[in-house]
Amino acid sequence: MMPPIGELLLMLGMATAAGLVGCFAVMRRMTLASDAISHVALPGIGLALLLGVRPLLGAVVMLLVGTLLIWFIEARTRMATETVIGVVFSAALAVGALFTPGESLIEALLGRPGMLTGWELGFGIAASIAVAGFVLGQRDRLVISLVSPDMARTSGIEVSRLSLLYLVTFAITVALGLRYLGVLLMGSLIIIPAATAKYLATSLSSMLAIAVAVAVTSTLAGTVVARINDCDTGPVIITITAAVFFVAVLGRRRAGESRSRGG
Repeated sequence: MMPPIGELLLMLGMATAAGLVGCFAVMRRMTLASDAISHVALPGIGLALLLGVRPLLGAVVMLLVGTLLIWFIEARTRMATETVIGVVFSAALAVGALFTPGESLIEALLGRPGMLTGWELGFGIAASIAVAGFVLGQRDRLVISLVSPDMARTSGIEVSRLSLLYLVTFAITVALGLRYLGVLLMGSLIIIPAATAKYLATSLSSMLAIAVAVAVTSTLAGTVVARINDCDTGPVIITITAAVFFVAVLGRRRAGESRSRGG
């Protein structure tokens, strides 16, 4: 049982954005930090519920504020990105738990699909296109800035600005998936497909393609399975995504062992 066309388009856009952004998150060694960034949305959801505005709007605002704060502290202190995100994450989780009502807290943590508004659909599709355009358009600069920030600067790349734009893109990608996976699981959809792709790919282009394919396939399959069994979508999507990762790892390992024996 497939979702309505509007919801399907949004989910495909979310999964595509997650696959693309996740590849550079893995290369930036932001694997654990990715989950932490998604938690920054929680205070925004809680405050939005208290003020009677749309939770997604509160989440987007808080994610952008948190991203700017992370970038500012990192630039001023030269602390590792993971350290800064960890501090912001801890504060955000505590404040969000205080402001978010119990039932709404569970929904915010795990996600729960519902009727899409025109505003949400428009924002989601536009944001998905923007994220994909940024990552694909700036991928060479992102790679150079990762390999050697000094080389990137001599090539005319503004490393600090590029880093900020990437973090904003990451935050927007998290916002896209909050409805379906919640703040606890969205980071997993960003990281696991990218980790699978890194293990299997032989080039950056193939890594991006594999990550998107895994994220999209897992999202569609998880949505169908969840609807058939009348259960939450997020946990099913991530379970399938993780299963794909383990199958890929075990399958490649066995293939390598077989080649070794044959040799």
